[in-house]
Amino acid sequence: MNLLLIIGTRPNFIKVTRFKEVAAKYPNITLKIAHTGQHYDATMADVFFQQFNLTPDYFLNVGAGSQNFQIADIMLKLEELINTKFKPDLMLVVGDVNSTLAGALTANKLNIKLAHVESGLRSFDETMPEEINRILTDKICNLYFVTEPSGSENLKKEGVQNDKIKFVGNTMIDTLVGFSDKIEQADILEKHNLTKQPYILTTLHRPATVDFEDGLKKLIELFENIAKKYKAVFPIHPRTVANLKKFGLYDKLMQNKNLIITEPLDYFAFQKLIKYSKFIITDSGGIQEESTFLQVPCLTLRNNTERPVTCTEGTNTLVKFDIAEISKLISEIENGTYKKGKVPALWDGHATERIFEALTSA
Repeated sequence: MNLLLIIGTRPNFIKVTRFKEVAAKYPNITLKIAHTGQHYDATMADVFFQQFNLTPDYFLNVGAGSQNFQIADIMLKLEELINTKFKPDLMLVVGDVNSTLAGALTANKLNIKLAHVESGLRSFDETMPEEINRILTDKICNLYFVTEPSGSENLKKEGVQNDKIKFVGNTMIDTLVGFSDKIEQADILEKHNLTKQPYILTTLHRPATVDFEDGLKKLIELFENIAKKYKAVFPIHPRTVANLKKFGLYDKLMQNKNLIITEPLDYFAFQKLIKYSKFIITDSGGIQEESTFLQVPCLTLRNNTERPVTCTEGTNTLVKFDIAEISKLISEIENGTYKKGKVPALWDGHATERIFEALTSA
């Protein structure tokens, strides 16, 4: 069986770190990995490949461009790869990014069977580009690998046959478990003179928060409130820096002496920051899952989540970007009344093995 795994962004890389290792245990499987280049910056791609010892077999080098350009370019280059270098029996796509959808459409047009890792997740917010990518990818799949119960329920409601849905667990947790020793060895706390727990971690990157003056002003106010008690670590996206400067707010943010601004961090450093933080404030997707596994309180500044198990079972809470509401939840964390949460079923570090068991028995 020839398998072609498509990856394109940092979240994709984190979800496939054990695929080659597990595939090597199956003599009848040949697995090749194609990196589209959707994330091409060294801090977003190269450092992750080095840390995970993950070497793609093919690089499509699509680079910068509009979403339409990227998807079209990936499809054309992927078709050429398949026609000239490696013809898969099945293509694997991961997550919900443009590379995911481009891979899925290419498989469909070339009559190649398709499997989706992290299938069935829904935010029910079709203004999110990722939601459209998820829905369209799942519409043309043959095999659905699910991380949490909501994924199975959503797919069944959309008419997917039961025998095509495989509840395997979360491959992102496989990476957390598999690299736990190296995460612990990271020196990020010492580098920024931090001790365990009296600091908080913040990651905010969504356009509604960081692309507009009002959102950035609220962000500065949030940090001012938090800084009264805690140091706050904020790995900042270059686009956020540009927008802060555009609206004349960069200097005001930088005046906060308890705010530690960093560039985007490598995986090991970032996971260590999650593990030992008092709590997390984010608008990201994957951090909701990682914090749930590590049982760290997480406040997600969104109206919805495609990962509801992190709220119903885990340590995650959805909250509006309202300073008073956020402060109330922080008080609960401080006085011990915030929910404890538990690790969801099959988030045990062995999801990748279950994927290959399903592939070989399908």
